[in-house]
Amino acid sequence: MLHDVTTMGITVFMGFFAMMNPIANTTIFVGMTSDKNHQQRKNITIKALLTAFFIVLAFCLLGKGIFEIFGITLPALRLSGGILVFIVGYHMLHGASSKLHSPNNSNEDSDKDIAISPLALPILAGPGTIATAMNYSASGQLLHIVITIVAFALLCLITFFCFLYGAKLIERIGESGVGIMTRLMGLILTIIGTQMFIQGLHDAYLLFQSSSINA
Repeated sequence: MLHDVTTMGITVFMGFFAMMNPIANTTIFVGMTSDKNHQQRKNITIKALLTAFFIVLAFCLLGKGIFEIFGITLPALRLSGGILVFIVGYHMLHGASSKLHSPNNSNEDSDKDIAISPLALPILAGPGTIATAMNYSASGQLLHIVITIVAFALLCLITFFCFLYGAKLIERIGESGVGIMTRLMGLILTIIGTQMFIQGLHDAYLLFQSSSINA
């Protein structure tokens, strides 16, 4: 039991880590807050991460209800989520940021709240991150939901320190280091996306088979 929980915890955390990619996102954050002082960057970081956390928390807790309201099945989520995660990973694998996790306009107005958009949405809690959260928590089991929330909370904490000390981190890793990390995370994401898709196909087959028997 403990082994299964640990395995799932690591799997969920790595899925979120690869999707959010704190190292690559730190370069975006540093670029967007280059004209801010330390306290302003800290405030933006806290607001962005809290917003992203509560967005993912809402989807984790309400995922099953959303499924029932819209008549969505778990296999459908895993199939579509797998494709979505694969696309993000594919772009990252080729050294490019996916449009799903990129700000629409790099020249943001100075009075715009960048903590909410584009940092919280779509960079931190983009469609791929939400799909990943719902995939791991959609079963409705309390343990799965708790593991998903704790894993994302831990990643938010890591991202907090990455953003806060981003400039020094980027200076140490270098541009090539960020590129390597982005491609590595892209590879992990494509594998996770493929696994989600395969699981979705398997679940869809079992669902179809069960429906045929009941009919």
